[in-house]
Amino acid sequence: MLKEYPFYIKVPVILLGLVISIFMLYVLKDILVPLAFACLIATLLNPLCNRLERKVPKIVAIIISLLIAIGILIGVFYFLSTQVAHFFDDLDSVKVKFNELIHNIQAWLQKSFGLSASKQKQLVKEAANSSKGIIGQTLSGILGILSIVFLIPVYVFLMMLYKTLILNFLYEVFSEENQVKVGEILTETKAAIQSYIVGLLIETSIVAALNSAALLVLGVQNALLIGVLGAILNLLPYIGGIVAIALPVLMATVTTDGFTTQLLVILAYAIIQFVDNNILVPRIVSSKVQINALVSIVIVLLGASLWGIPGMFLSIPFIAVLKIIFDRIEGLKPWGKLLGDNVPTEHMGQLKRFRRRKTATAK
Repeated sequence: MLKEYPFYIKVPVILLGLVISIFMLYVLKDILVPLAFACLIATLLNPLCNRLERKVPKIVAIIISLLIAIGILIGVFYFLSTQVAHFFDDLDSVKVKFNELIHNIQAWLQKSFGLSASKQKQLVKEAANSSKGIIGQTLSGILGILSIVFLIPVYVFLMMLYKTLILNFLYEVFSEENQVKVGEILTETKAAIQSYIVGLLIETSIVAALNSAALLVLGVQNALLIGVLGAILNLLPYIGGIVAIALPVLMATVTTDGFTTQLLVILAYAIIQFVDNNILVPRIVSSKVQINALVSIVIVLLGASLWGIPGMFLSIPFIAVLKIIFDRIEGLKPWGKLLGDNVPTEHMGQLKRFRRRKTATAK
């Protein structure tokens, strides 16, 4: 017979376990981040690898799948690099307009707040000195990204090679009466991750095309680069959309006169965001991973504080996997409902009062 511990003992133990788990996730982030990305990529490439295995040996199928994925990534990076090079071609004219904008801001600050030009330069210098540590962290982050780029293909290859071994372990580590439930969780998790990533890729491609077309029509410089970057930032729920709008507005500010272009950019992006949130996301993405907006924002911020930018992108697939597990375990189903976007029309207190009233009337 299992011993039932009182509430005041269970809560501190659960909180201690959460603190230790989060601390371990933070300490081991350099190992866990590439592993998490590799797991997502391996899950995404699994159907392609399975089809290739019918015609070629397993190792050859894995290598071909990896080469196809790497080829697509190289194509995307080549496109972005050419657009960045084009941006630097126009850098001189942008600098002139930017210096003019800075001069106008300085004049406005001096007129409105009495800050002299020398005082403003001093404040900027102090801010630059305080940001040296951040720049150092960014450079170390770039080195970390380079190491991840080389590690992830190795991890993906080994995960796909030892897929059967890993799955057998997950089945055998649980008792026989739970193996059916484990199989259901693994199947749903694989389908959710695959459809979620594919949905995101389709949505991102459509948003990138819409952003770029709108900016080209409005005559914003480097429209293709800014449109694609905006679509990538849009992968971050609610937060990335704000930054994505700021980029073309800033570019229009430093390259055009007046504020007409900026207002038209905001209007165009608002329409694109409306189409994305009300047509693309519900039909392509949300049908695959049903996480409510509050949890999405909180989990993205938590992912950013824990693992930085990679954590922001990994947070939604991670919470989707948790929801699938919660929905399958009886004691954790309330947590699964909390993460989902199905909002009940009445809360439990109202339902209980209604049932008591109905029982009393019947008597």
